[in-house]
Amino acid sequence: MFPDSARTETSPRRPAPPRAGVVVPIRAFALGKARLADALDPVERAALARRLAERVLQAAAPLPVVVVSSDPDVRDWAMRQHATVLDDPGTLDGAAAAGRDHFRAADCARAVVAHADLPYARALDRLARDGARPVVALVPCHRDDGTPVLSVPTASEFHFAYGSGSFRRHAAEARRLGLGLRVVRDRDLAFDVDVPDDLVELAADLEATPTP
Repeated sequence: MFPDSARTETSPRRPAPPRAGVVVPIRAFALGKARLADALDPVERAALARRLAERVLQAAAPLPVVVVSSDPDVRDWAMRQHATVLDDPGTLDGAAAAGRDHFRAADCARAVVAHADLPYARALDRLARDGARPVVALVPCHRDDGTPVLSVPTASEFHFAYGSGSFRRHAAEARRLGLGLRVVRDRDLAFDVDVPDDLVELAADLEATPTP
């Protein structure tokens, strides 16, 4: 046996922080999808918004999720989904930045910002594969205009610029910062529900998939 003086003690290893996290900004279920007002009443729009958000959180697994919202209903729902909740700073750009900053503080190398209205979303972790590399990954929407999913290294001071034409603005921001750019053409992540025409394509899926 070794003498007592030769014994060493080791403390338990801390688990490594996740390499990435997912940020899901949600202003409110009840007020969402105003452009669908001609097709759905307020109760139906709120139910649709909640169902789409549930799909996005399922697609985020196994990565940790932050939901950015100040709406009490959304915050209660997010906590039941075991997501971390952050206050909404008031804009989508600010919400994305708040989520990115949260994961930076948690030593995550990458933040994946996903819209909450992606009915076919799956495997968001594939957008995290760049890790800490100086690369921005963009998923353009099915109209080649918006950015439903955007992945950035948390170390960068990437300026988010959502709204009409955001795909091109985000690509330009990556170039401005000298970051690499990876455009991901993925129909499942590109399809978001914004206008009544989108509901036509979505209708069969809504009928076939039971609410969790």
